[in-house]
Amino acid sequence: MALRTLKKARLFFTKKLSIFAVIFRTVFSRSRTKPAGIRQAKFGMRNGLTKVTLLLLLLGSSNLAHAQNGSSSSNYLIYILLALAVLVFFALVVQVSDNLLNIEAKQIGAEKPGGSFSLFPDWSELIPSNLPEYVNGQLPVFALKKGYNISLEGEASSEKVEEARAKTYAVQPPNFVGLKPIPKLLVEEGDEVKAGDPLFFDKNMPDVKFCAPVSGEVIAINRGAKRAITEVVILADKTQKFREYESFDLEESSRQELVSYLLESGVWSMIRQRPFNVVPDPEEAPRDIFITTFDTAPLAPDLNLIVEGRGEDFQKGLDVLNKLTEGAVHLSLDARKDEAPSAIFTEAGNVKKYWFKGKHPAGNAGVQIHHIKPIGPGDKVWVLGVQEVITLGALFQQGKFVTERVVALTGSELKEPKYVRTHLGANLSDLLQDNLANDHVRIISGDVLSGDAKKEDSFLNFFDDQVTVIEEGDDFEMFGWLIPSSLRPTISRTFPNFLLPGDIKFKVDTNTHGEKRAFVVTHDYEKVLPMDIHTQQLMKAILINDFEQMEGLGIQELSEEDVAICEFVCTSKQPLQQILRQGLDTMREQG
Repeated sequence: MALRTLKKARLFFTKKLSIFAVIFRTVFSRSRTKPAGIRQAKFGMRNGLTKVTLLLLLLGSSNLAHAQNGSSSSNYLIYILLALAVLVFFALVVQVSDNLLNIEAKQIGAEKPGGSFSLFPDWSELIPSNLPEYVNGQLPVFALKKGYNISLEGEASSEKVEEARAKTYAVQPPNFVGLKPIPKLLVEEGDEVKAGDPLFFDKNMPDVKFCAPVSGEVIAINRGAKRAITEVVILADKTQKFREYESFDLEESSRQELVSYLLESGVWSMIRQRPFNVVPDPEEAPRDIFITTFDTAPLAPDLNLIVEGRGEDFQKGLDVLNKLTEGAVHLSLDARKDEAPSAIFTEAGNVKKYWFKGKHPAGNAGVQIHHIKPIGPGDKVWVLGVQEVITLGALFQQGKFVTERVVALTGSELKEPKYVRTHLGANLSDLLQDNLANDHVRIISGDVLSGDAKKEDSFLNFFDDQVTVIEEGDDFEMFGWLIPSSLRPTISRTFPNFLLPGDIKFKVDTNTHGEKRAFVVTHDYEKVLPMDIHTQQLMKAILINDFEQMEGLGIQELSEEDVAICEFVCTSKQPLQQILRQGLDTMREQG
């Protein structure tokens, strides 16, 4: 009798489990039409529900068998266990539904103050937060818990911005992803050009012009391997001459007329399209446009200082961008400091604003896009920096292609880290003249994580507003990690850094402290990248050219700067930025 009852109970639970499995496969299936983050969330929640349900059913059936062989008083235990199973199952279903509601709401652009759309109040709504007072609760706030700040010596002084007149400037085709190695040149050595005159264009998109940042004489067209053009160098005039543009009526003109105006002026090349971080196709409109007003990279420049006195140009740039998309222009604000960001940012119009607080890479556009409105299949979004928006606005305010840049000269090997005012593509030797502490240094255009190593007579990269100079690390470290050594930036607790104050600054060199080795699983990437992406699995998919896995794991949401912090913490010393670019290029070529 007891055996027959047990078999019936197990049959009943098996049928119910089959029904639930069908429901789960239908509701929580990993549809390939969804972005990677949603697919991963559903997959993880489905697995969790299945495991919990199986565990509860097994416990219930085993206790049922025990009760049939024992006294009738054990029936109360069965009822209690079954009631608990139903309650737990119901709670899990509600929680999963709430999570999916939040994800789907973010996909369609539904918003509420606090940045989440949920049936339940967030902890931050119940417990007083540590957000600054100027975050008034009227805008969505994203408090990112993952990340790592690398505090280095050599921060630029913000007391003043000095004028730095470079003798030569260059536009470098390798700075533009996807541009053919040999673009079509429109100038020759010896030609005189004005600021805004076209220098070359992309053979794939002939309408996209790349223009001179300053006026002067074209003195060199430098080539690299296979005669690829690396630099178009201009000897600058002492007094700048500009190509004049007719005034443009933004209100009365069509989007197509606006696009043609931007293509001719050279400003179009300052826009970057995600995915792939390429110059956008003029025939395609973006879903949304994203601008970040702060940078969390090591020794990054203070964009509040850079935007001072350029408020009208910045706002005009935002107005122009609104004309270029049917979606929205999203502006990310810094909630990390005690002082509020510049009023030029907080009071900007024609944008949707969001507060972000967290460690690096919280200031990266890719991270912010992931949390505001992730990139789905077929989506194309644009990204611009603050100084690019200013250049865009100046074109409409002044009728000129003004490429003035405020650049932060940073690093421990500078005599005087400072801010300088120059133009796009300035010669580094002119910017660093008489400011190097010694000759044994690494000069980097950009930050130490994602910048490019440069020679002293090279030029500032097109999209960079920072130069970093640190000691060259070509010395051998005896026994490596086997003996005590000086403190260094690390997430590992083998060094006592975690016991020291958070504002301690390090003097670093370029040593990697190890060589490339087996690609081991450490989960370190997940500790520092605040995105719902399995970075290590993605990198392995790239290495084996698994296109389906690459797309499913969210490669289209990433750019090199996003995984630079993962490369820093990688115990396997893998070149993650290089691997990611290889995968992005492969996906772009496949269409």
